[in-house]
Amino acid sequence: MNTHTIETQWMGNMQFNALVNGHTVVMDAPERAGGQDNGPIPKPFVLASLSGCTGMDIVALLKKNSHLVDNLNIIVTGELSTQISIEYTAIHLVYEFTGKEVDKLAALDAVMQSQEKYCGVSHMLKKALPVTWQVTFNGKSIFNNQPLTSGID
Repeated sequence: MNTHTIETQWMGNMQFNALVNGHTVVMDAPERAGGQDNGPIPKPFVLASLSGCTGMDIVALLKKNSHLVDNLNIIVTGELSTQISIEYTAIHLVYEFTGKEVDKLAALDAVMQSQEKYCGVSHMLKKALPVTWQVTFNGKSIFNNQPLTSGID
């Protein structure tokens, strides 16, 4: 059985340091919540994990198929519940590519493969909440699968 194990140590006040594959990740609360704001709060790491997972899939797929883009920016928005426990109720990704028009369909295909086949973080999250996405290429929308309806900008 394959596993991932993370060790997290309390550093005082509201700060925790997690050791992830030999890298220290600092988590803390803002001052208003008793922390010293030495790092982000934990919840957004879910969004960061999703963007990193799908982004790595996309880059690997594009390289494998000899397609290169100039840039890929991924914006992930998590819609939060208003009652305790405060949790994400929906997630929306925006993939922003720039590059040669000839690589536009390859970029879209890589996103689709990541979201439908490869990205384990996305697959996990989809079991608990809606995960939607849109793709832009050189500033023009080329795919949108039902963005959130709550007015997230």
